[in-house]
Amino acid sequence: MSSNEILFQRAQRSTPGGVNSPVRAFHSVGGTPRFIKKANGPYIWDADDKQYIDYIGSWGPAILGHAHPSVIEAVQEAAALGLSFGAPTEAEVLMAEEICRLVPSIEQVRLVSSGTEATMSALRLARGATKRDKIVKFEGCYHGHADSLLVKAGSGLLTFGNPTSSGVPNDFTKHTLVLDYNNCEQLEAAFAQFGSEIACVIVEPVAGNMNLIRATQQFLETMRKLCTEHSSILIFDEVMCGFRVSLGGAQEIYNIQPDLTALGKVIGGGLPVAAFGGRSDIMAHLAPLGGVYQAGTLSGNPVAVACGLTTLKLIQESDFYSKLSHHTKLLTDGLNGLGQELGIDFCADAIGGMFGIYFSKNVPTSFAEVMQCDAESFKKFFHAMLDRGIYLAPSAFEAGFVSASHSESVIKTTIAAAREALLEISTKN
Repeated sequence: MSSNEILFQRAQRSTPGGVNSPVRAFHSVGGTPRFIKKANGPYIWDADDKQYIDYIGSWGPAILGHAHPSVIEAVQEAAALGLSFGAPTEAEVLMAEEICRLVPSIEQVRLVSSGTEATMSALRLARGATKRDKIVKFEGCYHGHADSLLVKAGSGLLTFGNPTSSGVPNDFTKHTLVLDYNNCEQLEAAFAQFGSEIACVIVEPVAGNMNLIRATQQFLETMRKLCTEHSSILIFDEVMCGFRVSLGGAQEIYNIQPDLTALGKVIGGGLPVAAFGGRSDIMAHLAPLGGVYQAGTLSGNPVAVACGLTTLKLIQESDFYSKLSHHTKLLTDGLNGLGQELGIDFCADAIGGMFGIYFSKNVPTSFAEVMQCDAESFKKFFHAMLDRGIYLAPSAFEAGFVSASHSESVIKTTIAAAREALLEISTKN
């Protein structure tokens, strides 16, 4: 029995499902999860000392690659001064100033510890600022595990969402309207019917939790226009794509300014840092200035902030994003070429340092199209790649991530492995 199998058996006795976050359990692909013992650059090693090229990157934060020397040094120096104070620090001020400088739509920002906390707080703030209850989200977008966001679409157009998790009362989701991603007509109909009641619209401008799905320009422009007309607040959830697809996030690429933005992952560099921020008149509703309460004992933790601040400085190198985008596109161009060469329904897409792999003829544009992809073929492909030392997300519904440490040589190795894997599963089919 492998060390991974032994650890998984042990973990299941003390932890529900043997994991501390569900997707890690490999349930959607089958098999035994890999327990990681170390990481460096583009590589990770499991409990059996097998090396993998890693395309998860801690689900996005490891944009520089694992264990970057400058980041490790900053963390060590901060830790030596104390782990947590429960009081303000200069580092928090520097982090806030850096975020406000890099993301023009953010005039003020508050640090928190997780993406869920950031989106949950942004929603509460939007409701408090507008004195309205209803929110709009889109099917396939994941905004953390707050109760009002764990919803699926209702049975018909403009019906309110139903809970997708046990333990979430219907009363918590009755004000959540779930629409189709990239569907302008539904969005316009929702505002025509409920405009004066909608506190906010929350969206992933580049979705990463139904695989990689890009919003269309028209979709986001329609959203911005309707929110402005109805005095609703537009929230961009850039927890995943913020500082991942470009230095200014997806909002820079689309040239659209949201009212509030949720950030996470990259701004922590691998430690628990997230944030929400936006227009100062909206942020002024937060306690201690206003009546919207939000607090956190470890918010702005000095060690985590040191990690994130160093990461933010390093990604500002002049050619950082051009190289990152080039290598990510090199990967997806290679994968697309394999689909064409082998004559199979297989394609890929990329934006910045994010990518998606789809067992379909064309890149999907909505949750419904993602659900039409061949999930069974993905499962087989995932394990064939894992056998060849390539660690992809263990789900057909998660985006992948390339780091600055993924060289052209690493990308070519990955494409070669993918060719072998696709041939293997095609033969078995």
